[in-house]
Amino acid sequence: MPTDIVMPQMGESIVEGTITKWLKKPGDKIQRDEPLFEISTDKVDAEIPAPASGVLQDIKVTEGTTVQVNTVVGTIASDGEGAAVKAAPAPEKKAAPAAAPVKAQPPAPAPQADGSPVASAPATARHDEDEHARSSPLVRKIAREHNVDLSQVEGSGLGGRITKQDILAFIDSGSGGAGVSPARVPAEPGEDARRPTTAPLESPAPLPTPAAIPGDLVPPTNMRKIIAQRMIESRRTSAHVHCMFEVDITRIVNLRNKLKSSFEQRNGARLTFMPFFVRAVIIGLQQFPIVNASLEDAGIRYHRHVNVGIAVALDWGLIVPVLKDADELNFLGLQRGITDLGERARNKKLKPEEVEGSTFTVTNPGQFGAVFGLPIINQPNSAIMGVGGINKMPLVVTDKDGADSIAVRSVVHLTLGYDHRLIDGAVADQFMAFVKNTLEGWSEDVG
Repeated sequence: MPTDIVMPQMGESIVEGTITKWLKKPGDKIQRDEPLFEISTDKVDAEIPAPASGVLQDIKVTEGTTVQVNTVVGTIASDGEGAAVKAAPAPEKKAAPAAAPVKAQPPAPAPQADGSPVASAPATARHDEDEHARSSPLVRKIAREHNVDLSQVEGSGLGGRITKQDILAFIDSGSGGAGVSPARVPAEPGEDARRPTTAPLESPAPLPTPAAIPGDLVPPTNMRKIIAQRMIESRRTSAHVHCMFEVDITRIVNLRNKLKSSFEQRNGARLTFMPFFVRAVIIGLQQFPIVNASLEDAGIRYHRHVNVGIAVALDWGLIVPVLKDADELNFLGLQRGITDLGERARNKKLKPEEVEGSTFTVTNPGQFGAVFGLPIINQPNSAIMGVGGINKMPLVVTDKDGADSIAVRSVVHLTLGYDHRLIDGAVADQFMAFVKNTLEGWSEDVG
């Protein structure tokens, strides 16, 4: 019997996913656990392995289509079954417009063998299918709880899809089941982070920006819509304030240049600058635990451990994998953990739980040449540190006798974005001063 390929559930809260790319085509031989297709969810982009060895017999769901978890998206036939290979369903083409504006009538069903007409599908079934296509499980749950007929709600999402904001605005308007649709409320950017779950999109999945043709209107990817939504939500949630510190890391630069070859030979990992910054942050957070805390409805949550989110720039977007319990790792453990998360993020090997649970975030715009950045807080964190580029600059240096001189030093600008609802400016500055002093007077063994 053929083996079904199903949309996996990538985490407890994930209810659907978008197939962004098939890595095989019908007729291709595949091995069990070989990457078969790529998906995008609210949490993570990932490659999905083949559940069995054999031949890809059938692709039931095309690229760019969103379906619920456990939906069969294709089948695999064993080599000996000789099953016919079916191509992926082609997107439906729009019918040519009629010559006259006459309302089209549904075609009459063909009669059965005994001449009696075939009964059409119940209207309620068609209505339920239409509601399912135009809304997410969360929207339908809200509608059931408030006894709302979704056919009366005007959707502002892609293809008329009803978003969470649409249903809440409808309920707040007091329309209820009265059958009067409220005025359309503009959706927040990224509010509808899912595509319709019925027919495939008429256009293929959007290509990366560099491949787009100037003048084309390219729909945003699922990840881009989610990023947009998260950024707007963070700006509206936290009272953003930023402070910037200039840090002389000449000691660290010299240490790295001296040890990077032996470090890699001894440990099998490249020595980068990031673990220096992360380690200094961890020590600082232990001294100023409020910067590692989060605001909750019932109060302030002081986290037991430091879970550091490391922002990773991808060709198709941005993701923040989390180094859990980073405060329990030594320098070598930090380097290995940071490298591992970055590589698996770029290869779409992360699990949903690996992008959740951060208590503080570090982002590195300096790798692209930025002097500094003003990063947006990664919710529900209360702070994020941006690492600027490392540049040689002339600085006034004071020796132990108090004499000043000008010297060429390696300098980095660190920026802290923090939530002023929770963290006072004085505390933020004290925290960053501690991080600065830790880096400038680095004395820890790097393994």
